[in-house]
Amino acid sequence: MYPQVACYNSPAKKNASDIIELNVGGTRFTTSKATLTWVAESFFTALLSGRVPATRDANGAIFVDRDPDAFRVILQFLRTKQLNPRGVDIDTLLHEAEFYGLSPLARRLRLCADVTRPSCGGLLFYGLQPAPDVLQIAETQTDTKTRRVLLLQGHYNYMAVAYPGYLCVYRIMESTGWQLVFASPPQEGRIERMALNTKVTPGSAQMAAVSTGTCVTLWTFGETEGESSKVGRFELSGRVDSLFFVGSQLVALNRTGRIGVWNSTSYRWQLQDLGATGVCSYDGAGAILLLGCTNGAINYIDMQKFPLRMKDNDLLVSELYRDPSGQPVTALSVYLTPKTTVTGNWIEVAYGTSAGTVSIIVQHPETLGQTPQLFQTFNAHTNPVTKVMLSEKYLISVCREYNHVRTWQLTRFRGMISTQPGSTPLASFKVAALTEPDLPASYSLGNQIGPAGDQHDQQVFIQKIYPDTTTIYARRASDGARIARINSVDGSSITSFVVHECEGSSRMGSRPSRKYIFTGHANGAIQVWDLSTALEGGTLVAEGCDGNPSASELIGLLEYSDLGASRCSTPCISPAPSLIATGAAGWDTPQSCNDFNDN
Repeated sequence: MYPQVACYNSPAKKNASDIIELNVGGTRFTTSKATLTWVAESFFTALLSGRVPATRDANGAIFVDRDPDAFRVILQFLRTKQLNPRGVDIDTLLHEAEFYGLSPLARRLRLCADVTRPSCGGLLFYGLQPAPDVLQIAETQTDTKTRRVLLLQGHYNYMAVAYPGYLCVYRIMESTGWQLVFASPPQEGRIERMALNTKVTPGSAQMAAVSTGTCVTLWTFGETEGESSKVGRFELSGRVDSLFFVGSQLVALNRTGRIGVWNSTSYRWQLQDLGATGVCSYDGAGAILLLGCTNGAINYIDMQKFPLRMKDNDLLVSELYRDPSGQPVTALSVYLTPKTTVTGNWIEVAYGTSAGTVSIIVQHPETLGQTPQLFQTFNAHTNPVTKVMLSEKYLISVCREYNHVRTWQLTRFRGMISTQPGSTPLASFKVAALTEPDLPASYSLGNQIGPAGDQHDQQVFIQKIYPDTTTIYARRASDGARIARINSVDGSSITSFVVHECEGSSRMGSRPSRKYIFTGHANGAIQVWDLSTALEGGTLVAEGCDGNPSASELIGLLEYSDLGASRCSTPCISPAPSLIATGAAGWDTPQSCNDFNDN
C-alpha cells in the first residue's frame, strides 16, 4: 500500500503553515498560530497579520527580544489558559503580559498582586490623614504644586506639616484622631524650615514658626482651629539655615555665625554675630545650646540667663571647648546623665570633625565652669563626620561617604560613662541614598536618616533610596539591622518622613507612649506607621546581612524611579552636594530641636 501524497492545497499543507517558530531572547519556541492569536488585539495578532514588521533569525524563526523565562510561562497560559508562574516574579510577568497586550493574563496577575499585597499597609500601618481643605482651595487658584509635603515635625501629641506655601498643625488624639488646630495664611515664598513648641508654661503659648529665605514668621495657636495670632515677622539678615525652639525661645541660625533669638518674656527679636567664626553644627540639652564652629571651638549659650541680658544686647556666647587639632566641628551630640543623690547631671558631648575623627568630652558637675575633660578620640572615618549621636548605650557616627555608619557600645557605671572596659566597636554599615544636586533646601531636613529616637532607648535609621520613591526602610541604629520595610498604601511618593513618639492616653488600661514613623506624600497626605511594633518584632533579614536593600530589591526600586529623566545625568550619593559644599552635612540634624525643652 502506497502512502498518499498531499497536494499543494491539502489540509496537511495548511496545518504546516500554522506552525510558528519563535526565537525569544535566544531561546527557540514552537507553537501554533491559533495559540498565539486567541487573545484579540495582542502583540501576536499584530505581528502575524503583518501590522508589526517581523524580524527573523538565520533559521527563519521570528525573533522577539524579550525575557525567555517569562515567555515560557506566558506561552503555557496561552496553551492551557491556566497560570503557573514557575518561580518567575509576578511583577515581571505582569510587565511582560502588558507588553504582549494579553489583557486576560494581565488581569489575573494584577489580582494576584492585589491579593498578596496588603492594601492597608499590613501590620505596621496605623492611619492616614488626607491633605487639608486649604490645599484644595489653593489648587483652584494657582497652577503650582501645593500639596507636596516638604517637612514634618512632632512635639508631644502635635504634628506640624509644611507644604510649599502653607503650615498646618494637627493635634493627635487617641480617642478622636487628627484635629487641625492651626493653618497658616499663604506664605510669600517656599517654606524651607519650621519649628514647633507645644509645651505650655505659665505666661507662654503653643507656637509654630517657618522661614522663607532670610525671614522668620512666628504664630501662637490654641487647642482648636481659629485660636491663632501672628506674633511677628523677623529678619535674620542672612539665609535661615536652621530654626528651632529652646524652651519657649525661638532660635534661628546662619552658617556664617549669625544668630537670631526671639524671647517669649520680652517679645523682642535679637541678633548677634560670632564674628568671623562660622557655625557647622549644633545641639543642646535642657537650656544649653552648643554650637560647633569652623575654628574647632564648641561654643555654648545658657538660654536661662538669656532674658537677664537682653538690654545689654549680649547672648552670653562662651567657648566651652576647642578641638586640639583645630578641625571644624561638623557634628554634635549632647547627653545628660541621670541625676544622682550625690551629684547632679554629668554633661557628655560627642563631636565629629571634618577630618573624620569622633571625640567624647565630659563635664563633671563639680567642675562646672571649667574646661571639659577629653575622654576618648576615635579615628573612625576618612571623610568628614556629618552626624554623631551619644546615647545611654551607644556612640554612633555617620560620615559623608555614602552615609557610612560606625557604632560603639558604651560601658557605664552608675549612669556615667566608664573607661573600664570602655567602648567596644559594634558595627560598620552604610545607609546610602541617591539624591540630585538641585533638590530644594527643605529636602535634606525633611528626609533626615537619623539616628532618630530617644537617647535612652533603641534608635533607628530611616533609609530612602531615591527622592521619588514609595518605599523606605527602618533599620536599628546600633547594628544596621532592618526592622521594617514601609510601602506607601496609596502608591503616592514619599516626600518626607520623621520619627516621633506620641503620648498614650491617661485612661486606666491605656497603652503607654509609642513610637511612630510619619511619612509625608506628594498628594499632601500623611501616613502613620507603628515603629514600636517593628522594634518589638526584631529583624526582618537574616543574620549576617547588613540591612541594606538586596541587589534584587535595589534593582526593583530603581526600575520605577525616573533616574533616566533626571536633570542630573549621574545621580549623586547622599548627602546632597548642596550640603557637601558647606562642609556641614549634619547641620539640620541635632538630636531633636524640641528635645531641648524636655530634658
